[in-house]
Amino acid sequence: MFSSRVPADRQVNHLTAAVAAHRRRGRPLLDLTATNPTTVGLAYPADTLNPLAAASALTYRPEPLGILPAREAVAHDYARRGISVAPSRIVLTASTSEAYSVLLKLLCDAGDEVLVPAPSYPLFDHLTRLDGVGSRTYQLAYHGRWELDAHSVDTAWTDRIQAVLAVSPNNPTGSVLTPAELSFLSERAGGLDAALIVDEVFADYNHGEPSLKRNEEDGWSARALTFRLGGLSKSAGLPQVKLGWIAVDGPERLVNEALDRLGLILDTYLSVSTPVQLAAPDLIARGGVVRQAIQDRIRTNLHALRQAIAAHPAVEALRIEAGWSAVLRVPARRSEEEMVLDLLLEHDTLVHPGFFFDFAHEAFLIVSLLPEPDVFESGITRLLEYVNA
Repeated sequence: MFSSRVPADRQVNHLTAAVAAHRRRGRPLLDLTATNPTTVGLAYPADTLNPLAAASALTYRPEPLGILPAREAVAHDYARRGISVAPSRIVLTASTSEAYSVLLKLLCDAGDEVLVPAPSYPLFDHLTRLDGVGSRTYQLAYHGRWELDAHSVDTAWTDRIQAVLAVSPNNPTGSVLTPAELSFLSERAGGLDAALIVDEVFADYNHGEPSLKRNEEDGWSARALTFRLGGLSKSAGLPQVKLGWIAVDGPERLVNEALDRLGLILDTYLSVSTPVQLAAPDLIARGGVVRQAIQDRIRTNLHALRQAIAAHPAVEALRIEAGWSAVLRVPARRSEEEMVLDLLLEHDTLVHPGFFFDFAHEAFLIVSLLPEPDVFESGITRLLEYVNA
């Protein structure tokens, strides 16, 4: 009766089950996996969501690609980052996840494939499967910084590949693709009649490294049909507001064709609410306050992490260029799963194992840089003491 797009085996993994049991017992927990900015003690202005109450939202006039003032506000926000995008090339969605699903519908037939990076967050397996699309991985390799393994892109390519997905800044590696790496992906995709999808949701959280902006100086331009993804969830710390966007770039003929087809797809669902679209200009403008608070929190915790690890040479914090996460390489005396379960059950500390994100080998532990500083420092102390013991 049920579609194979939803996995038959939906059992939770050992760590998820252990966390649920831990919480049912009422045990204290130092959660170093918290990535929801609304639950980690950040100060939001009391009137942050007031723009959603506009009386004009009582009138519904559906616009498949999004109402023009909202698209203009997104284009203006790109300009803040030094990127020029015409509002006519902005497409609104309810989230970045929905943007992926819309683009898979645009680009792929059932059985087609896309290339996805590894390591990266595990969302792609679910998104591709739900749209009847296969995925193949290409690798990021760590050599003092995370670098694109160009050979793995060519090795993974098949004649069913319709798009290359890139996440820059990447989650959880915190790596940023260089202009040369983006040029390679764009040229390879464009030359093989595929599209390039660049997830930039963490672009505002750059730790002093070269930014993602594309201009004549950095030497990267969209040679393939290109879709850049963003949203309020990260840029304004508002995951509950549900507004994402796609900026379409590349050869004009393909851009126009893509926008026309996207209009048809989005007109079928009309999932973006009128209140959030009308509020978008204010929400984007107000997002700077929360964004600064998030940046300050990240800097505070990153500084504490580096200080703590300096006294523990057996643990290495891999280079972080951007984003909300840190990757720790630890001695592989036990499996990652054993370590994270021990930390949870014996030390009331929650971290993620590297295999959750398709790291090529062990042993890596992933921590969020968003928890409240006292929670973060206490959790890192327990983690380092456990590893050294």
